[in-house]
Amino acid sequence: MSKPTLYGPAYSTYARSARLAMEEKGVDYDLVEVDFLQGPMPAEQIERHPFAKVPAFEHDGFKLYEVSAIGRYIDEVFDGPSLQPEDVRERARMTQIISILDSYTYPCTIGQLVIQRLVMPMLGNQPNEAAISAALPEISKCMNVLTGLHADNAFLVGDQVTLADLHFVPIYDYFQNTPESDAILEQNPGLRAWWDGISKRESVQKTQPSFDQ
Repeated sequence: MSKPTLYGPAYSTYARSARLAMEEKGVDYDLVEVDFLQGPMPAEQIERHPFAKVPAFEHDGFKLYEVSAIGRYIDEVFDGPSLQPEDVRERARMTQIISILDSYTYPCTIGQLVIQRLVMPMLGNQPNEAAISAALPEISKCMNVLTGLHADNAFLVGDQVTLADLHFVPIYDYFQNTPESDAILEQNPGLRAWWDGISKRESVQKTQPSFDQ
């Protein structure tokens, strides 16, 4: 069985989720950097992903995109600890949390706050303060909902790391580096406790994002 290849920049939240899954499973893989911050998405990446997104994935001639599908493939094809609960209700909860992250949390937290507060200044632009202010109520709602679903579990779903945790890690990591996160996380101490635990994992340490190319 050949090594899988992931196409996407190390700084991408969703590329990091896929990398986290492979690190947790102990999978040897190749990361092919695809930088899109300095210009349009490269044509070769659009051939891999027709919607001009990252990451894309290939393994033994099988090509795949959309990180939820990639994560499940990694978990089910490769040896290592399971990243999906056996219990049907916990597995449904994992899927629900991933959907909440994709549909509601990512757009306002990364797409608005993080892009404006962290990325725009790095590119020499001023952040759009109005866009940031508009995003905060939805971000707060998302974090409150995730806190409620997390409850007193060690991880987002029960007592084992799942794909839901690996989906949230990159979003949370960028979010916590914005000044706006302080007030929201103060109201959600359970998420801070979750981060204190999961951030110590080797997979999280090894996949720390960098914008150096």
